[in-house]
Amino acid sequence: MTARVLIVDDIPTNVRLLEARLTAEYFDVVTASSGQQALDICNTSDVDIVLLDVMMPEMDGFEVCKRLKASSKTHHIPVLMITALDQPSDRVKGLEVGADDFLTKPVDDVQLMARVKSLVRLKALTDELRARALTGQQIAIEDAIRAMDKISAEGGSILIVDTDARHAERIKNYLGTTHKVDVLTQPADAVFQVTGAHYELALVSMALEDFDPLRVCSQIRTLEHTRTLPIILMADEADRPRVVRALDLGVNDFISRPVERNELAARVKTQIRRQRYAMELRESVNSTMAMAVTDDLTGLYNRRYFDRHLAMMLGKSQSQDRDMAVMMLDIDHFKSVNDAHGHDVGDAVLREFALRVKRNIRGVDLACRFGGEEFVVLMPDTDFRQAESVAERVRAAVADHGFDIAPGKALGVTVSLGVTLNESLSDTPESLLKRADVALYRAKREGRNRVVFDAA
Repeated sequence: MTARVLIVDDIPTNVRLLEARLTAEYFDVVTASSGQQALDICNTSDVDIVLLDVMMPEMDGFEVCKRLKASSKTHHIPVLMITALDQPSDRVKGLEVGADDFLTKPVDDVQLMARVKSLVRLKALTDELRARALTGQQIAIEDAIRAMDKISAEGGSILIVDTDARHAERIKNYLGTTHKVDVLTQPADAVFQVTGAHYELALVSMALEDFDPLRVCSQIRTLEHTRTLPIILMADEADRPRVVRALDLGVNDFISRPVERNELAARVKTQIRRQRYAMELRESVNSTMAMAVTDDLTGLYNRRYFDRHLAMMLGKSQSQDRDMAVMMLDIDHFKSVNDAHGHDVGDAVLREFALRVKRNIRGVDLACRFGGEEFVVLMPDTDFRQAESVAERVRAAVADHGFDIAPGKALGVTVSLGVTLNESLSDTPESLLKRADVALYRAKREGRNRVVFDAA
């Protein structure tokens, strides 16, 4: 995972220490020694996350964060505040001015990397949504960003998962005055509980009796409508290794026990506000996308959209030295489906195929219908291992379950996939598509129903 990190601190020793830790993990690091310099850098260059010291002369970290979050140009940049202050009121103040998270000095390496990686993932998803809106129509997304100021974080719908009924009730009482809170004391029922519900946040205890809390989080994320549901873990100090693992798996945040009321309220507010903002962005993308860039049959973007978006994302990947993958898919023997069962069945297979592709790629990936029975997926910030995992998951989702074409009658369908990676500054959209197409042809020639990477 690569990203550009801005470190803001007026003490050079602190800057060098953080720079060394992050550079060792292959992050691109830039530095600023004052609040105003940090604001200038964020306004004039691409920054993925800001590590912001609180105690600085002239303009402290709280004021810097407040200004970053007030600007439409920098509002979406995650801010991780670093402070020697350890009072709950200081942490609450940081969250209230818009900080996405904080660390207390001396900074623990494990927590630092876990927090940075978690916020970088959030930034990547936000960037992708913004890029899609800009690609779909030649309008900016300022309306959605301005709407963030109007989004209320009150009246949220929250699920608490905790086998300790007394502890869960106490947490519910903390939040119940401003939110609707449900308590689940049987973690095995988590999937049933969230199915059909409209929760905006889940609070999961790490002290579940006879049940793995990380499995609860994983099960919640397997459902389509809760895949992006924010999750906060309530953890003891001894749970730190598992908390780090959870953050790597995509859990959004954690709070230490015993839970402090004001910090809990601030963290809950931050997550609900962020979730509502993400929903606002998605609605903006959906409502403003012109029909000219979507495929009527499958609902996926069409080739016209993909060609423009690929050019933009490739340029971004090359300028920031980031990975990117392109996956081309072709339904095996699709002509025989139309010939044997008619075009109505063929259309139904295409719609179901598109649905399975969307369900098995990641939130940042972009799926398009390229033409006929051929599809393509653009995967930003994706290396060989990640691309292979996504491609194999899509292949299995198609091959392992038949396509219903009549009551009690299922049709076996397979797909061949060719994958290529952005490899150099000389790559072009045309060369990437050509390599993916050559790999796809090899997959067909070598027996179909398989994933092949280009040999370039």
